[in-house]
Amino acid sequence: MKKLAIFDLDGTLLNTIEDLGYAANHALQAHGYPTHSIASYPFFVGNGVRRLIERVLPEDARTEATIDRLLITFKEYYNDHNTDYTKPYEGIPELLSLLSSRGVAIAVASNKYQAATEKLISHFFPTLSFIAVEGQKEGVPVKPDPSIVFEILAKAKTPKADTIYIGDSGVDMETARRACVDSVGVTWGFRPEKELVENHADTIVNSPGDIAKLIFSND
Repeated sequence: MKKLAIFDLDGTLLNTIEDLGYAANHALQAHGYPTHSIASYPFFVGNGVRRLIERVLPEDARTEATIDRLLITFKEYYNDHNTDYTKPYEGIPELLSLLSSRGVAIAVASNKYQAATEKLISHFFPTLSFIAVEGQKEGVPVKPDPSIVFEILAKAKTPKADTIYIGDSGVDMETARRACVDSVGVTWGFRPEKELVENHADTIVNSPGDIAKLIFSND
């Protein structure tokens, strides 16, 4: 049985795509740039909000100064609206409660900036105790750099062999590989299953219940 389950946030625990898309479109429109359909946003996200803003801008507008301006507008809007449409994926609250009740530590490793990560976890999972909730922080590289996973492992004092990392993207699978922990790719998130396969997911699951079976498989 695994003793620590580290979860990605966006596309794994929570479907955040509409709120991210509306916030990015708000920033684009406010600064006079064309917007995108919400359906296109799953392929813009995954490496933090700065990369999101860079990707949604026209190529000839992707200067550091322009990204900085839009990022401020994005965060002002997103901070007030990041729970408008966001919701947990079906079965996720039950999975997290089951893991906690059976002694498996749970943690979050996200490329979303720290304040928003903490807000969303406390809003949607207020009764659960996470060993760590780690988002993007100044001076700490974003995933797939494994630094954020190493921070969680240090807090949890759990060996890598007893740890599992769950995410929905190639970035997540690469993060787990670099951290030398087992990876689980989920098919309900923002990225296609093909991306999980191409990035060498150790296991691919189709439901939160499958994660529970995997974690408790050696009981």
